[in-house]
Amino acid sequence: MADYIIAAASTADLPDTYYAEHQVPVIRYTYSIGMNVYEDDCREESRAKAYLDMRRGTVYSTSMINAAAYADFFRSLMQTGKHVLFLDMSREMSSSYQASHEAAELVQAEYQEQRLVLMDTRCISGGLGLLVTECVRRMEEGSSFDDVIKWCEAHKLKIMHRFTVDDLNYLKRGGRVSNASAMIGSLLSIKPVLYVPDDGKLTVAQKVRGRKAAINALFEGVKRDIKNPDGQTIVINHADCLDDANKLREMLLKEYPSLTGVNISNLGVIIGSHCGPGLLTVFYFGDQRKP
Repeated sequence: MADYIIAAASTADLPDTYYAEHQVPVIRYTYSIGMNVYEDDCREESRAKAYLDMRRGTVYSTSMINAAAYADFFRSLMQTGKHVLFLDMSREMSSSYQASHEAAELVQAEYQEQRLVLMDTRCISGGLGLLVTECVRRMEEGSSFDDVIKWCEAHKLKIMHRFTVDDLNYLKRGGRVSNASAMIGSLLSIKPVLYVPDDGKLTVAQKVRGRKAAINALFEGVKRDIKNPDGQTIVINHADCLDDANKLREMLLKEYPSLTGVNISNLGVIIGSHCGPGLLTVFYFGDQRKP
């Protein structure tokens, strides 16, 4: 058994069954519907319900995790006597990032014989999930704490993130596009294709006309920067657009028959609340991030 723990946040968008099977402690973000607050339970059925609700007009909002909640979580891990590596989404995408570091500094002072490492992963959603699963796999294969950290630092920027959204109004609500751009884009069926560069911010890489063109743009993006597809597992997350996810999966498997597989799952509610139903994402390893 390893002498350290790898912990994660629910924004890694992994299914709850994964966390349970691999004994990965997870701190859960929350979301609100009106005055009611819910914990991000990472269950596929909860995610599916959320997107059906959103399509009916229900507004979901999210909250940051405060320093006290992080401190309680970190203490529970350090009380095991083991070192801890904690992986959450990119600093540029998380309003909770600073709170987690404040809490970690406090808890580390209480457990000076152990190490509590928080990494700026520069990843989000399924990209973060891919990083978590690779780190956990190495831990389970016997890699040391330091070796996993070194691997993580060396490879986190080699995880590619590509997204397309179906409804520009969600990006408008989050301040990523203007009211005018959202209105014109909706009228012209403009679909942005988004990308996460080295700084960990979600940026628009290109704009295309129509959903079919957007899916093709994701596919061409993968072809442009995937490296060593043999044995890779590509991750696709979707927000109530399973047919599109399956179409992209078929395109990828036809192009790269040596892939270990292409895993499809529902996108987590936290990220999905900001991008809306119809969000389609793909995550994989390349050599460097390039839009």
